[in-house]
Amino acid sequence: MSTTSRDTAGFSKPERRRAEFPLSSELSCSCTYGLEQWTRECSHISLGEFLYANISDERQATKLRLRNWSWFLSGVRYSPDNVQGPGCTIDPSEVTLPGCFCVSQSCFVQSCSCLQTHGQAYNNTSTLLHACRIDSGYCSPVFECNALCSCSDACSNRVVQRGLNVRLEVYNTENKGWGLRTLEAIQRGSFVCEYAGEVISFEEARRRHHAQKSMENNYIIAIREYAGAGAITETFVDPAVVGNVGRFLNHSCQPNLLMHPVRVHSVVPRLALFAGRNIDAQEELTFDYSGGDSNQPPVELCSTQAEAPMRNSQHDSYQRKECRCGANNCAKFLPLDLSVIN
Repeated sequence: MSTTSRDTAGFSKPERRRAEFPLSSELSCSCTYGLEQWTRECSHISLGEFLYANISDERQATKLRLRNWSWFLSGVRYSPDNVQGPGCTIDPSEVTLPGCFCVSQSCFVQSCSCLQTHGQAYNNTSTLLHACRIDSGYCSPVFECNALCSCSDACSNRVVQRGLNVRLEVYNTENKGWGLRTLEAIQRGSFVCEYAGEVISFEEARRRHHAQKSMENNYIIAIREYAGAGAITETFVDPAVVGNVGRFLNHSCQPNLLMHPVRVHSVVPRLALFAGRNIDAQEELTFDYSGGDSNQPPVELCSTQAEAPMRNSQHDSYQRKECRCGANNCAKFLPLDLSVIN
């Protein structure tokens, strides 16, 4: 199952990515984005110095980018959306959430069943209302209007589903390999991109961990959502083989992006990244692989707090990967999640 309920904490692989969020319990809707969204997303992504120069026909520019991506990704299939992977019993493109019956161009809290049920996540300019986790340290779940809603595509509660609106560039960083930066200024709370890939089961994620060589990059991220009474819902996304531009985001102990699980058409959440602060053009885009924000130090995660005393001895058994983010509060090592190992 793509999203599974477990009594114990889940995982993302050692030295990599994990984020924890609370869960709102309403579920339920299949939409696949075809060539149009794919073309639109590619038009916002550049490789190195390859931009729009001397290319007047946007379709030709997109084709050139596709050829470059084919070479650049070396066997990785680019997909702007999550896809069903091994062990995933729910197709992420299947429409399982109910829609509203609003007839206005944009929905209002007073009349929209989506907003009344799940709360208002964006303002009238489609900016995330709560870009930072102030009280609990967790972000609130986000539910957008979907394919079954009667509101227009311009509805302010349709943000992540529209895809990229910011021009991004994949580039070679000085000491971290490939990275992702913005070619234009981004305002705090704006949607930047998704972290999309194969949605896989816990068992498959663990299998991939054990099969991975020490020198290989790990892209799996585990999202844990809390629904109260100890219930935990987990989602595992791996863009190693099938993924989008989010796979090039590096970790930072003082990131400028925050990850939020956003549900649009399906019960399977999309891992959306929003600007946690105002970001300047040409600035590298980063997020905290442990799920923290810019005001909190990165954490090391275990399945339970009772396992915390085991950290030091277990750390000695694994070669920690150096963090090169350069932040003043840098933890010196990438976040380590021990739960998959146990």
